[in-house]
Amino acid sequence: MTDRSDTHNESRGWLARLFDARMPQLVQSMRHEAFSDYRALLHDFDAPMAPSFEREVARTLNQHGERDLIPAKTLMPAMMQRFDLTAEDYAPEEARHFHEMQAVCNRCPVAGRCWRAMRAGASWEQCRGFCPNAEAFEHKSLEAAG
Repeated sequence: MTDRSDTHNESRGWLARLFDARMPQLVQSMRHEAFSDYRALLHDFDAPMAPSFEREVARTLNQHGERDLIPAKTLMPAMMQRFDLTAEDYAPEEARHFHEMQAVCNRCPVAGRCWRAMRAGASWEQCRGFCPNAEAFEHKSLEAAG
């Protein structure tokens, strides 16, 4: 005789797998049919999300992120905070360098990984392993510290 809790666990596992399998379609539907809500989720690093939804959003950002958010406006300020920096830490004569870093950020092939790291509250040590601007941020942070 099957225990009722075993049946419940089997059905929950099946439903979870179905939910995960439909995640790419769900994210794409949200991108196309509820874009403003989707963008709001991308910009809110504290928004609760199912892990499978978060993974699919990150995967999508790596492939199509330039249409969903501008990394230099959303991710770069959060990344700079990891290094105790803000845009105001860059003097007017450093504007060209700052714009170059924004361009690097906007072309980043791991925007989804960065987005997940910002959501997870990753430290600068963790971020320097994948961020193409990490060395410049680290240098500026040391310079600002005097």
